Amino acid sequence: MTLLDRPAGRIALLFGALLLLATAAGLQAMRDARFQTDQPAREVLYVQSPAAVSRLALSYDALASDIYWIRAIQHFGRTRLNKDDASDDYTLLFPLLDLCTSLDPYFNIAYRFGAIFLSEPPPGGPGQPELAIRLLQKGLVARPTKWEYLQDIGFVHYWFRQDYKAAAEWFDRAAKVPNAPWWLKPLAAHTLASGGDRQSSRMLYRALAQSDENEFMKKDAQRRLRQLDALDQVDQLNRIVSTVKEKGAVAPFTWERFIRSHILRRVPTDPDGFPYRLDEQTGSVTVNPASSLNPLPTEPQRASGTPPA
Repeated sequence: MTLLDRPAGRIALLFGALLLLATAAGLQAMRDARFQTDQPAREVLYVQSPAAVSRLALSYDALASDIYWIRAIQHFGRTRLNKDDASDDYTLLFPLLDLCTSLDPYFNIAYRFGAIFLSEPPPGGPGQPELAIRLLQKGLVARPTKWEYLQDIGFVHYWFRQDYKAAAEWFDRAAKVPNAPWWLKPLAAHTLASGGDRQSSRMLYRALAQSDENEFMKKDAQRRLRQLDALDQVDQLNRIVSTVKEKGAVAPFTWERFIRSHILRRVPTDPDGFPYRLDEQTGSVTVNPASSLNPLPTEPQRASGTPPA
């Protein structure tokens, strides 16, 4: 009979294991107390070479691509929600998307959603439209007749770079692809002629909002349309404040003051229901930082507005 076969031996072994576990926990607590750090843990991508990852995947490239796509979504979402500016870092987003689409060159969602993620300006994203274009052009190498990628490159130029000449050129290229939607041709012409006014923006996003390709693209286009409405409302409210100032009004400016003067009936809210912010000293109207529409896009031209809610 061995020691482990005896009841006393098993009890002694169990006691020893518990003692070692307690000792390890104590040492870890002492280490954490002595070497505290305020720096949050950061994600690390040890292998960034698509060729190396493909070899490691052992012919399971599609499965590995899905894993990297999930990691890209998690990285984007986690960074976007992180309120600690010190760790507000999207540096792994493009490498993850690059690996994902190298392992599966036909991963349509990764190209299109990934381009939106990369283009989104801070604080909602990394603000890297050049990398978004690079990702979509990579998709075109695999699928040269995918008009959606051509359209999306035009979209990035239009919305995030305000390069309307380049946007019109890409819309025109997309329009020439067989089976491309009819509205791309007039959109290209209008973009080139109008230089990116809100009418062109609405044409683009209304078409995308009616697309049946995927729900995410539709919802994103609907959000962009609400942002355009918010831009119109901000312009209208700033005009109201300017008119009041021209009549001699001075700071502080508050919504309650405008309501008491019967200039407004209530505190104005954006299309998603968030109250606009009014600077008490300057009277400048901006979207609420907590709004789901923040940050609003910048554009060189302003158009007549839709009354605020």
